[in-house]
Amino acid sequence: MPRSPPAAPQPPAAAQPQAYRGPVQWRQLVTWLREAGEITLQEAERTIARIAHAESAQPALVRLAAVSMTRANGGQPLDLEALTQFLARRADLDYLRIDPLRVDAGQVAETMSAQYAERHGVLPVQVTPGEVVVATSEPFIDDWVGEVERQSRRQVRRVVANPVDIKRYTAEFFALARSVRAVQMAGEAASANSFESLVELDRSGRQLDANDQGVIQVVDWLWQYAFDQRASDIHMEPRRDQGVIRFRIDGVLHPVYQVPPAVMNAITARIKLLARMDVVERRRPQDGRIKTRNPRGEEIEMRLSTLPTAFGEKLVMRIFDPDIAVQDLQGLGFSSHDAQRWEQLVARANGIILVTGPTGSGKTTTLYSTLRRVATEAVNVSTIEDPIENIDPAFNQTQVQPQLDFGFAEGVRTLMRQDPDVIMIGEIRDLETAQMAVQAALTGHLVFSTLHTNDAPSAFTRLMELGVPAYLLNATMLGVLAQRLVRTLCPNCKAPDTNASRELLAQAVKPWNIGTGQYRPYRGAGCVECRMTGYRGRMGIYELLAVTPAFRALVSGGVNLEELRRQAAHDGMRPLRLAGAMRAAEGLTTLEEVIAATPSVA
Repeated sequence: MPRSPPAAPQPPAAAQPQAYRGPVQWRQLVTWLREAGEITLQEAERTIARIAHAESAQPALVRLAAVSMTRANGGQPLDLEALTQFLARRADLDYLRIDPLRVDAGQVAETMSAQYAERHGVLPVQVTPGEVVVATSEPFIDDWVGEVERQSRRQVRRVVANPVDIKRYTAEFFALARSVRAVQMAGEAASANSFESLVELDRSGRQLDANDQGVIQVVDWLWQYAFDQRASDIHMEPRRDQGVIRFRIDGVLHPVYQVPPAVMNAITARIKLLARMDVVERRRPQDGRIKTRNPRGEEIEMRLSTLPTAFGEKLVMRIFDPDIAVQDLQGLGFSSHDAQRWEQLVARANGIILVTGPTGSGKTTTLYSTLRRVATEAVNVSTIEDPIENIDPAFNQTQVQPQLDFGFAEGVRTLMRQDPDVIMIGEIRDLETAQMAVQAALTGHLVFSTLHTNDAPSAFTRLMELGVPAYLLNATMLGVLAQRLVRTLCPNCKAPDTNASRELLAQAVKPWNIGTGQYRPYRGAGCVECRMTGYRGRMGIYELLAVTPAFRALVSGGVNLEELRRQAAHDGMRPLRLAGAMRAAEGLTTLEEVIAATPSVA
């Protein structure tokens, strides 16, 4: 049988480029940027000339970010995040901006040791039953992946994050986990199931108290973390199995961390001790305050409130940022229309000005900002509060003490003998306090106070329901400011909203007319700066009722709330919904946010 002819020789295969391996070098990164058209040849040469001879142990991303290269298109700078995003695309991996609120530090510490994470420059950021997501700034080094998968018994999914964040949060998360574990072990050794374990010696003679180093470290981390995340409140909530810590940011609560009950008890005891509260007493509510400093060295004041619950003592810390209380009217969110009318009201010599709205609507911030403007050396400003929200050296502030029969009415009565020019009453809750406010206004004082009503005209019906005669309201009331807080759009990711229409806006404010001005609706796309919410920060929207002779005539003739609202609008008051819709039309917030925060105008 004849043999088959030999196969014809095949031409050699084209050489395939080898995939890049090893640490990212800054020269290689510049080359990739140039090849991708991110930078021009001139920019690449300039960068190489600037750092070629400079010795540095910093990662390549950090070195190039310090040079401030500019993009080829548009001339925008290539900062650290932009370079990290480019590197992620080059490595065909997902990019991640680490959000510490979404990372469980306890799970991070269980996945790998701090030494291992630091040696390889990696950080676990999410752990599920089948997967662990690990952030790295060296996407071309993966020799650690197999070992982590064997140890964790989970599949590793790598993401690219900037090296500065990885280094920072590696130190913070593992330090926090160590501190929590130390407190937990000490609590277990002392049978820490009740509060007595924090103040009594255990069998081994060791005392677990609020001054333990682990407790101190956890509390310090908690505060600095809250300041860094722009939190307005810290909630510490005991549960059956785990204590939950949450931050309120831009009006929305975010879960931060879960700790064992023993650790929650120790943290609460430490904070109460610093606030000079009764550490042993857990059966009744307590109030306190603490002064500390934020990472920038600025003094921060926090107001504390405890409440007994089924599983322990709940603690809420309200953070007062000194920068917020000194804003001007525009910074608070006043439109030019309302700012001018408000300035005219507060310049009056005597009368009553009320600020209304639900709890957390910014009434205190508006009052403090206004009082700071009128509290000159020639003006005596005195307040009676429950509690004192924020200590201010320009005011004479007094705390009511119901247990001593010293309430708002008694406080105002005493203040009138202290030769004040301006009096601020924390809240009008009853007829006696309202009568004292009227008396103070009639005797030549300018009185500020708050009231809980849905809108400005309702303040008159509320006071008359308390028992204040209409003729006294007409003689003393200058105006009422109702307000709400709405979230503002994130400036980094907001974009024109093509789905919004002027018809939707008109329907939301019906029967009022928003006018024919420029309409620029925006919507937040979501980014790392706003935690994908599309919002960052809050602003006030206001409904200012200035009392006119026509309005007084309606009050004297018998209160009809709908008539009061129509007359107030005729006198220049913009309803809350209308004021918010105008802010949405300006592209500062969204119509959905306004509708959720304000009552209907119909």
